[in-house]
Amino acid sequence: MVEHDAVIVGAGPNGLAAAITLAEKGLKPAILEGNNKIGGGARSSELTLAGFIHDTGSAIHPFGAASPFYSSLPLSQFGLEWINSPAALAHPFDDGSAVILGPSIAATAETLGVDAKKYTNLIRPCVGQWDKLIIDLLGTRRFPQHFLTLARFGLKGFCSAKIFTDRYFTGFRAKGFFAGLAAHSALPLNQIPSAAFGLTLCIAGHTIGWPVPKAGTGSLTTALSKYLYKLGGSIVTGHYVKSAADLPSSKSYFFDTSPATLVKIYDDLLPAGYKKKLQNYQYGPGVFKIDWALSAPIPWKAKECTQALTVHLGGTFDEIAKSELAAWHGRIIEKPFVILAQPSLFDSSRMPRNKHIAWAYCHVPNNSPSDMTEYIEAQIERFASGFRELILARHVSTPAKLEAENPNLVGGDIVGGAQTLKQILCRPTCNLVPYSTPLKGVYICSSSTPPGAGVHGMCGYHAASAYLSSLM
Repeated sequence: MVEHDAVIVGAGPNGLAAAITLAEKGLKPAILEGNNKIGGGARSSELTLAGFIHDTGSAIHPFGAASPFYSSLPLSQFGLEWINSPAALAHPFDDGSAVILGPSIAATAETLGVDAKKYTNLIRPCVGQWDKLIIDLLGTRRFPQHFLTLARFGLKGFCSAKIFTDRYFTGFRAKGFFAGLAAHSALPLNQIPSAAFGLTLCIAGHTIGWPVPKAGTGSLTTALSKYLYKLGGSIVTGHYVKSAADLPSSKSYFFDTSPATLVKIYDDLLPAGYKKKLQNYQYGPGVFKIDWALSAPIPWKAKECTQALTVHLGGTFDEIAKSELAAWHGRIIEKPFVILAQPSLFDSSRMPRNKHIAWAYCHVPNNSPSDMTEYIEAQIERFASGFRELILARHVSTPAKLEAENPNLVGGDIVGGAQTLKQILCRPTCNLVPYSTPLKGVYICSSSTPPGAGVHGMCGYHAASAYLSSLM
């Protein structure tokens, strides 16, 4: 029987990253993917109508463009091209105005009214330290390379979004804008460290933007897989690993899976204590996502929204906080905070001529069966009257459907597990090397490990690096 150098279960961004990291060191990794297509949450497909290319999972990638790992790879040689918009983000209000987040701190500050100077003084020093900061934000969270820079960031952002906005801002515009940024954490906005997520995304918007891969997120997956093939790695699709018996002989194993899946695969082979820790791993709210094929661009009341790939729909801090708290506590509300992407404004390769695409999601209770279509579309209509008249077709993804298509999305949780303070520090358990398990040569490399959510490949890179270090 042939023994592999390494077997990776799951061909998502982190599984591909782990395989590439090993292959670059001369090993011959093999990836086993249960789906018939690779990519996990980083795929593109015709979800609505023929010729309309949608991102089945993630679409906007500030951490992908910033990833030290991706930046080290020759992915442009394999077709990857990042597209940025004039503004990374727009946050409209009911009065027809909007805050924009773009390269210019001054331009963003100008849209914040009374908090313009405070915002500038707060953000400018952080932007100047981005290159150092991102290394540690996407690190293992154990051994920061730039401790003082990270500490200064922590003094500002290591708190709840509620405390942060009360400390730094007075006006509703800045508070609402920051609430939308912090809500990407999928945490209640009165919880630590929701502010850190918002501050990080804010700084990213001023430095690298919030870009998309041309032709869809699937092009990033394609570039990664082509590079892996060039290095001698292999990928087998349609091979669903349900137990350890489904694994070929290998010197090492890497799981780009949820902790729950790892427990199912190894079952009685895991020590009882470690198994219990994985079983107690907490998953956060799910998402309810809609993709649309549209006959025209979304008719935003605030014209600034046409400059942005991403639009946050929720208005004030209090409204957004109410929405996120409801999802965390098992409730839905009629005015959910909605995150919307409109890539076709800046990438004409995704749809037929003169047509458009968009997607949006809101947080809902984990595994919620509630249909949020009416509520999400009402929120868009609130800021873009006439939106519904443009819909040619829609594709709805409930939390259950998302998990069925990608088992890593437990209950529709797209961030790999609740990003609470405990699980930021101990993800998925409190091991010195969080990627290793008690089983010799078995590692977990999904977004349930540091640095967590985002299409950046760093979880896979760190897990493979940990294994390579063990060989020395």
